[in-house]
Amino acid sequence: MVHETRSRVHAAAQEEGKLASKKQKPDNETKERGQNVPSKNKKSADNEGKDGEPEAPTKSKKLKAEESEPNGREAAAREFAEFCKAIGERLSLEDMRKILQANEQDASGSEDAVVPRCEDMMFYGPLEKCPVCEGQLEFKEWKYKCTGNYSEWARCTFSTNDPSRRSGSIEVPDDIKDDFIRKWLKQQEGKEFPKRDLDEEAHIFSGMMIALSGRMSRSHGYFKEQIMKHGGKVKNSVLGATCVVASPAERDKGGSGGFAEALERGTPVVSENWIIDSIEKKEAQPFAAYDIVTDVVPEGRGLPLGQLDPSEEAIETLAAEVKLAGKRSVHKDSKLDKDGGCVFEKDGIIYNCAFAVCDLGCQMNELCIMQLVMVPGNRLHLFYKKGPIGHDQMAEERVEDFGSRVNDAIKEFVRLFEEVTGNEFEPWERQKKFEKKSMKMYPLDMDVGVDVRHGGAALRQLGSAAAHCKLDPSVSFLLKQLCGQEIYRYALMEMAQDLPDLPIGMLTDLHLKRGEEMLLQMRRDAETVAESGPEADAFWTDASSKWFTLFPTTRPYTMRGFEQIADNVASGFETVRDINDASRLIGDAFRSTLLDDPLSECYKKLGCCISAVAEGSEDYKMVLKYLEKTYEPVEVEDVVYGVSVERIYAVESSAFPLYEEIRNLPNKILLWCGTRSSNLLRHLHKGFLPAVCHEVVGPILVSGAGSGDALAVGWNGNVRGARTSWAACRLLVLCQLPCLWLCVLLGSW
Repeated sequence: MVHETRSRVHAAAQEEGKLASKKQKPDNETKERGQNVPSKNKKSADNEGKDGEPEAPTKSKKLKAEESEPNGREAAAREFAEFCKAIGERLSLEDMRKILQANEQDASGSEDAVVPRCEDMMFYGPLEKCPVCEGQLEFKEWKYKCTGNYSEWARCTFSTNDPSRRSGSIEVPDDIKDDFIRKWLKQQEGKEFPKRDLDEEAHIFSGMMIALSGRMSRSHGYFKEQIMKHGGKVKNSVLGATCVVASPAERDKGGSGGFAEALERGTPVVSENWIIDSIEKKEAQPFAAYDIVTDVVPEGRGLPLGQLDPSEEAIETLAAEVKLAGKRSVHKDSKLDKDGGCVFEKDGIIYNCAFAVCDLGCQMNELCIMQLVMVPGNRLHLFYKKGPIGHDQMAEERVEDFGSRVNDAIKEFVRLFEEVTGNEFEPWERQKKFEKKSMKMYPLDMDVGVDVRHGGAALRQLGSAAAHCKLDPSVSFLLKQLCGQEIYRYALMEMAQDLPDLPIGMLTDLHLKRGEEMLLQMRRDAETVAESGPEADAFWTDASSKWFTLFPTTRPYTMRGFEQIADNVASGFETVRDINDASRLIGDAFRSTLLDDPLSECYKKLGCCISAVAEGSEDYKMVLKYLEKTYEPVEVEDVVYGVSVERIYAVESSAFPLYEEIRNLPNKILLWCGTRSSNLLRHLHKGFLPAVCHEVVGPILVSGAGSGDALAVGWNGNVRGARTSWAACRLLVLCQLPCLWLCVLLGSW
């Protein structure tokens, strides 16, 4: 139980970067389609035959036989390239759109999208709709991927190497009079469409020029062979290279000449694991996840928090200032708080909004903040920030000075709200009416108050607060831990939800209620969805996108199965809910100059009586005896983790019946309840709530200690404390139950 793990260890989804530069994009498209982008000219005199018309290329009679030969793929690719060149010279972009529409294919998009779509359809046959969402399939990155939406929350994730195609001939509108096309179509009557070569492994590094630098774990010859085998090319110089592959040890030694040149040119430098993982996953991985030089480039943009090592991310976020603490908080990045600015309010509306969107179907994870801030002198400013979550350097950020033009500022704020969400502003602010739109953001409903990560006591304040506290020293010792920022920062850090830009600890009850309803619906739906397959993949992508839109994180991932919902998602939701309760209890007490004793003020709000149990008392002995009989030390490798009691507290809370009433009842059992220091304030204030979603765990019946049978239940995911200055202590709650009543004795272990 002392062993602590990050509650989101399954968070594997990483934000994809663009793998090739814009300079290389045309080359990639050429290799995928087998030709250059066609001309819009409808006629070409160079290809005309004796009768003034070109000879229509025909599919080789030996095509099927060739496909089984070593050079079959090259022959098929050449034939497709010739066909693409021919129709590119004969058909205009508008003609291609008409042909696509006539065959019930998507004709929207730019020339770069329409041309390859038309070429693929005419040569290989019209594609059927996506079997998951009825969207349009499109050839991308050597496979066919759906371009449709599974729901308003997520794009469809369906992809295949062998798409279904419609049988029958290609339809060509009557107003397209080109004899070449009609002659070619007539030659194909009665023939089957050929199958497209989709050997993913042969195209993993297609279009990439990769340079190898310095000493590596294996020979350059080995890596060169692997790169060329999977469609890439190896360059001997950095100039023109897509990326440079080097060993991390090379960077520590100062790097070779190629390494230094790559830094100067801004060429991505990645570890050799990028090649290994790309081949293993059959897809070129994003450079950013394997970058080994960004932190040493002064002008570099740095890595997103979600792509740092978790320990490095923790160091970044634990020390970070909370930039937005609540609905009336001025965002720190605006710098307007230093000028005495405050969030603008008019007619009962507070002009401060935060939004998020997570769509794992297209690797989108972004936030947006916008607020109107009034500074002394009646000058109104609009602050706007939008960008990837956890990557400040890539965010768009601006402050506009509207002076005294209040109406203009409000109109611009409303316009931006509608642009970002697709919804009207006033119905949301006044009635909380909102409908999620595809690829648009969803509002985080901030509450009026202060996030405990900002309002709780900082480390330097705890000693002073305890020294001035009028409570019993043993009680102030406990409250000092529960009213500090640190345990709540650590709890959110474990879930990668400790975002400085968003007040996760100050959300409205309505937002939390929507989250709970979504979680329960997700649990019900999970019981009927298949274990695997395209439908299951799309469902879990959609469910995960919904969840991480409502409760943003730097490391969104695709959850799978009921167990993960219970272990990761539900426990995370309960932690966020309980931290919100702590924010309301603590408020801004430690930043207020009006309170001499903030710990006592927080104690009053709890509505409970906490007292230390005397060491020689019967209750103290009972707890010790019960602990000895029911707790078994945990062995991890060659280390054994045990527990020792430091303090025991008796708690009389207004949320429970009196202890003396319970003590005199004949039918009682003792129960260990796992808890965290980050949610104990809510337990003391409102009592224990049933788990929102949990897995059934078989109870262990043991011999009771002075109170009949005892039930010992260990919750590995929930029995956790905070790694603070109080790190040697953990919390364990011992409850004495008459039927269903909870919480009488509190122990620290």
